[in-house]
Amino acid sequence: MQDYSRQPNQENPLPDKGLLFNLQNMLDATRSLDFLGPLALRLYLVPIFWMAGTKKLDTFPSIVEWFSNAEWGLGLPFPTIMAGLATWTEIIGAICLFLGFAVRWISIPLMITMIVAATSVHLENGWLAIAEGTGPFATERTMGAIERLDRSKSILREHGNYDWLTEHGNIVILNNGIEFAATYFLMLLVLFFIGAGRYVSLDYWIRNRFG
Repeated sequence: MQDYSRQPNQENPLPDKGLLFNLQNMLDATRSLDFLGPLALRLYLVPIFWMAGTKKLDTFPSIVEWFSNAEWGLGLPFPTIMAGLATWTEIIGAICLFLGFAVRWISIPLMITMIVAATSVHLENGWLAIAEGTGPFATERTMGAIERLDRSKSILREHGNYDWLTEHGNIVILNNGIEFAATYFLMLLVLFFIGAGRYVSLDYWIRNRFG
């Protein structure tokens, strides 16, 4: 009698363990480039915080007024101090992120800045940065904005050169929700835990020299 218990399972063959082992080794080998992750996050955030900080610095008196005014601004206490902290946190933060210097430390005030911005400026507008009429994050506010946007487009098509106006991009309505602030916060949170990364950061070389 033939012993079927020793026959290979032709219907559900087991995966080749050697192949899986080799694939895992190939995946693990990519860790030699793991410094690219934090480097990419840093370089992405540098121009964002640099432009935000230098713009505040260039218009500092109006920023202080916006921080202080409760009717059309933020109505924050100590507006000059608060505006100065926000401005220089973003400028110094951009420099530190670019150099990869004290990245975990500078991530803390930058995250606080994002929390303040999200809760004091953007939260009431919902999630979306750009208004959308459909989707899980659409609200009455954004749907109303899209209705007005469609009407504006109709007017421009009828009375303006719509093709010229939209040659380099579509016309949208800024909703100014927390989407960008939340995204930047999460990127900074990752940098807070993993640091500036190897090789392309001052933190790495300082730690190797003095650590």
